[in-house]
Amino acid sequence: MTRREGSAFSGLGVVFLKEFADQLSGIRMRMLELLIVLTAMATIYAAIQTIKNVVGEDVFLFLRLFTTAKQPLPSFVAFMGFLIPLLAIALGFDAVNGEFQRRTLGRVLSQPIYRDALLFGKYLAGLATLGLVLLSVWLLVTGLGILFTGLVPSGEEVARGLLYLAATLAYGGVWLAVALFFSVVFKNPTTSALAAIGVWLFFTVFWGMIAGMLAPVISPVHYGFPEEILRQAQTELALARISPNTLYAEATLALLQPEVRALGPVLPAQLEGMVLGTPLPLSQSLLLVWPQFAGLIAASVVFFTLAYVVFQRMEIRA
Repeated sequence: MTRREGSAFSGLGVVFLKEFADQLSGIRMRMLELLIVLTAMATIYAAIQTIKNVVGEDVFLFLRLFTTAKQPLPSFVAFMGFLIPLLAIALGFDAVNGEFQRRTLGRVLSQPIYRDALLFGKYLAGLATLGLVLLSVWLLVTGLGILFTGLVPSGEEVARGLLYLAATLAYGGVWLAVALFFSVVFKNPTTSALAAIGVWLFFTVFWGMIAGMLAPVISPVHYGFPEEILRQAQTELALARISPNTLYAEATLALLQPEVRALGPVLPAQLEGMVLGTPLPLSQSLLLVWPQFAGLIAASVVFFTLAYVVFQRMEIRA
């Protein structure tokens, strides 16, 4: 067995720049740009109609641009929770098997580029494209909000908005890694896209119901004691947090609604001396959501590692 020479990430920069350029110049990016405009305009229309009626009543009024909904339009956060997984899957479902289809994978790996660098470069390029889209959406919504409402965000509101942006990118990174994994497992891009969307639908639609059914089995309530009820609620919440959707929703809730003080069941003893409705400092909100950030990053690492292992064992012929 020959030992390879040089760094495992030799050629990473070349792969990243090439993939990033392809993403920015492709038809998918044009579709993303259209979604950016539609999302921002719909969000501003819905939010401004409500914000005009509550001026002066909310310390963090500017953050309501992201969370306010007006029927029939959902809020910006709801838009992102639905669109980001689909955008991430669209960026990654054919990352590897697309090379197989074009018969270019063998030629790429015949260059001084290792499989490590190829896979990691494709993932980083997709993540950078997703980050650029998210930053554009955030800047557009913020700019239009300032223009049409006359509200100038405070430093803490900007910081919370940027942290929300980071949480959304971490959430998108999970689904990008899922799409990358299936693009390695299946050689047909259509199959990998359907598999990735199937996993997303499973966690979005069914996992909450499954968690609700499993909790009474794992932590049954025999006598109706408060301890048993609390334990069952905690079990259900722990199971629900296996889903990236739940982690993202909790991180979003704590960052964009500073008055949120707990994510989960709260005991009466914990409410003693608490002034309800008082916003938490940014540092305390960060302490509240760092497990959610860690969970999203860990999920990305797990799926990328699975893709890496399968890709390393794959037979590739020129």
